[in-house]
Amino acid sequence: MNAPLGRLPPLNAIRAFAASARHLSFSKAAAELFVTPAAVSQQVKLLEDHLGTRLFRRTSKALVLTNAGQACLPGVLEGFAAIAAALARLKPGAGAGPLTVSVAPSFAAKWLIPRLESFQDLHPQIDVRVSASMHLVDFETEEVDCAIRYGIGGYDGLVVEKLLSESVTPVIGPDLLARHGPIGTPDQLAGLTLLHDDSPDQDPSCPTWAMWLKAAGVEGIDTARGLHFNQASLVLEAAAAGRGVALAKSRLAAEDLSTGRLVQIFGASLPVDFAYYFVAPAARAANAEVDAFKAWLRQQAEGR
Repeated sequence: MNAPLGRLPPLNAIRAFAASARHLSFSKAAAELFVTPAAVSQQVKLLEDHLGTRLFRRTSKALVLTNAGQACLPGVLEGFAAIAAALARLKPGAGAGPLTVSVAPSFAAKWLIPRLESFQDLHPQIDVRVSASMHLVDFETEEVDCAIRYGIGGYDGLVVEKLLSESVTPVIGPDLLARHGPIGTPDQLAGLTLLHDDSPDQDPSCPTWAMWLKAAGVEGIDTARGLHFNQASLVLEAAAAGRGVALAKSRLAAEDLSTGRLVQIFGASLPVDFAYYFVAPAARAANAEVDAFKAWLRQQAEGR
């Protein structure tokens, strides 16, 4: 409480530096701050003079952060995030709206929604709005508090926590398995309809049927044939309904496997590079409701 606030540089100069450092452009920073590029450049120069060191190297093509600029940027951004979080708590009705979570439709349907009752039991005062979409949310322009992303990780500028790894395993519906008979080796998939997951995940480590059968040393099965779906949850529903055999994401299929709606064949799962991550901007991650949701997600993930 006794910090020497009077010794700080002008706030506008710090804002100009933060915006310029994020965009590495005075022009883009000016557009964000609704001022001219010359005004941004002047504010950055004011800050550099105040600190007695250069924060940028100015080239003909772009701005480049100096070592000093790189060193102070994380603290500056964290400071603005903390200010935003503190002021958000003072807004009328702050915390009164629903906690909005962006999540892929299949993960929402097969993993998140079946577990939400326990979150409601723990936090009945928090209303949750699930926004199910393959669209990658833009936290700066959309009213979303946090998200669960399926990817490789490394989401710059966000608070990130890995929740679950993923793997792929062949599954089949029990009725179809009963009609076909036991399946002990991959070559016995011949004659069965292959169900294809065409989800737009863009994970090169996630095998297609062609990749999986080739690795298993199986030839003579036309992997171009079968039923194709653009959502992993639809692949699971088709398999459970006896429409064919699927390469299922294990986390999404876990409930169906435990209840017997699906049966795992061959007994082995192949790990993939993608995983499920909780992400949120630092300002929103500091919100008590978002923090409670993240803690609950962590607990659910640990219990799988």
